[in-house]
Amino acid sequence: MKRIGFFVSLLVAASLVLSACGGGSTAANHLEAIKQAGVIKVGTSADYPPFESVDASGNKIGFDIDLMTEIAKRLGVKIEWVDMPFDSLIAAVQEGKIDASISAFNYSEERDQTIDFSDAYYTSEDAFTVAEGFAGTIANPEDVANFKVGVQTGTTQDGWFTDTLVATGKLPEENLFRYDRVDQAMLDLQNGRIEVMMSDYIPAQALVAQLGGLTIVYHGVLSSGPMNIVIPNDDKELQQAINEILKQLQDEDFINDLAVKYFTE
Repeated sequence: MKRIGFFVSLLVAASLVLSACGGGSTAANHLEAIKQAGVIKVGTSADYPPFESVDASGNKIGFDIDLMTEIAKRLGVKIEWVDMPFDSLIAAVQEGKIDASISAFNYSEERDQTIDFSDAYYTSEDAFTVAEGFAGTIANPEDVANFKVGVQTGTTQDGWFTDTLVATGKLPEENLFRYDRVDQAMLDLQNGRIEVMMSDYIPAQALVAQLGGLTIVYHGVLSSGPMNIVIPNDDKELQQAINEILKQLQDEDFINDLAVKYFTE
C-alpha cells in the first residue's frame, strides 16, 4: 500500500511540474494560441504563379507568399507552409489542420457558409487561354461551351462552368475537364487534350510566358474578383488581426509594390 501511495504522489507531482512548464494551453482564443506557439500554419496550392509557386531550389515564391510572410512577421510569429491541392484547403482550415489559407481565393456565398474571409487584398480577372493556332472563335464568354475546356477543381471558375454552362445544358459534362493543378491543365492545352483553359488572368499570363505556344483570347471578370485570406469560421480575433495588418500594408503601399514586382512585365 505504501508503494501505491508513493506512486500516486509521484504522478501528482509530475502533473504539477508539467502544468508549471506549460503542458496545457491557456490560450483564450485561436489567435492567442498561434502567438503562444510562435507559428502560424498556412495552407496554399503552390501551382499558381505569380501568386504561389515553387522555384528551382524548392522555395515557395510569389505575391501571396510574400504577403502572408509579412503578415506572419507582423503577428510576431514564424510561418509554416503546408502545400496541398487547392480543393483540400478549405476543408483543412475547417478541420484545424492549418490556421489559415492563402491561394488566390475569391469570396463566394457557398464558401462563406463554412469558413470566414479576411478583407480583400487584391482584385483579379478571369482568362481563357488557348494554344497558338486555335481555330475556334470566342466572341463572348459562353462560346467556350463549344469546346473541350479545362479548369482547376474547386475554383470559382469551376463554379462558373458548372452553374453557367453545364447546369444549363450548354456544355456537356464530358467536355469539362477538372485538374488538381493549373500547370497540368496548361500542359494538356499545349498537347491538344483540351481546347480552352479558364483561370485567373495573372497566373495565365505567367504560364503563357513560361510554357510558350499558348495565348490568351479573353480576360475579364466572370467568376473572379477580390481575393481574400481564408480563416476558420467565426474566428473574429484572427480575422481582425489580419485585417488590421492588411490595412497597414495597403496604407504603406506594400501591396502595391508587390503587384509591381510580380504583375508587371
